[in-house]
Amino acid sequence: MPGNVLARLRIALTVFFALDGFIFAGWVVRIPAIKEQTGASASALGLALLGVSAGAVVTMTLTGRLCRRYGSHPVTVVCGILLSLSVALPPLTHSALTLGAVLLLFGAAYGGINVAFNSAAVDLVTALQRPIMPSFHAAFSLGGMIGAGLGGLVAGALSPTQHLLGLTVIGLLVTALAGRTLLRIQPPTPPERTPHQESAPRRLDTRTRGLVITFGLIALCTAYGEGALADWSALHLEQDLDASSGVAAVGYSCFALAMTIGRLTGTRLLERLGQTRTLVFGGATAAVGMLLGALAPSLWAAFLGFVITGLGLANLFPVAVERAGTLAGPDGVAIASTLGYGGMLLGPPAIGFMAEWFSLPVALLSVATLAATAAAIAFVTRRAAAG
Repeated sequence: MPGNVLARLRIALTVFFALDGFIFAGWVVRIPAIKEQTGASASALGLALLGVSAGAVVTMTLTGRLCRRYGSHPVTVVCGILLSLSVALPPLTHSALTLGAVLLLFGAAYGGINVAFNSAAVDLVTALQRPIMPSFHAAFSLGGMIGAGLGGLVAGALSPTQHLLGLTVIGLLVTALAGRTLLRIQPPTPPERTPHQESAPRRLDTRTRGLVITFGLIALCTAYGEGALADWSALHLEQDLDASSGVAAVGYSCFALAMTIGRLTGTRLLERLGQTRTLVFGGATAAVGMLLGALAPSLWAAFLGFVITGLGLANLFPVAVERAGTLAGPDGVAIASTLGYGGMLLGPPAIGFMAEWFSLPVALLSVATLAATAAAIAFVTRRAAAG
């Protein structure tokens, strides 16, 4: 396949990754307003928000099969349309029950597009023979930062209905433009495979499934830390280090920015270190960073810890998903993504329970423990993964 076609494909996929982050972050910043609109209690809202997770987890495995049958490019476009349409639904609800129902649809589209465009990205990475997977996830992070920032700016001027309907319009326009390119380009055939071999589904034998689950566990350990820091970092800085709410919010911003920078430089890091050393080094770095972030006696030391943690975690999820996809195609991406998403769900409540039993700083040490576990898994399985 000509290089200019692969370049256009890379741009189109990057746009879809950024759009996914943009729409999801735009929804997240309006959760408080929609809670007030529906009159939901904190517990009822929590149950309603599980709709996103349930929809995503259920759909991820199904999407792997759809990608094998219809191709990852058409599935990405269809899920982009569904994601754009479904984000407009939450402000139209007036109870926690109906909110949970529409969030099932939103979560299904979110989970579907994540498996589909990650599968397409794995095919492109294999064809290019360059480790560019982190750049796609950097686009997701940048899209999320833009979506959250824009959402904060318009929150005072636009109602949730107006804001999220605007996201629908933007999403459909971007999907139409980028999707046109995606639908015109066939998934690239890796250089070492013939077209006939590429069209055949890759079998998930026992050994391959075990390796895919191994990389899924690395994704889980990484996403656990992301979810925990998103929900608990500000409270830790306020409660344990006496920061004001405004200053405390900067802590997560530092972590998110460090993750974005780490992903933007991830390709160069992978070219220099390789996948195994990147996983081991990243997990160990994140563990050290979180030890500092959780136990730091001063605000600035905690900020530094969050930055180190973000840099360490940045490339673990992209590498784990890419490796699973290389081993088992869309099914591998689906399994690793489901485990990773499970880690993101597990993190916040697990931290909450441990904070009640012990303390919040001690609870946050679980992020360091799982980051170190990810590094250990990558080191122990390095020969099996290479083979």
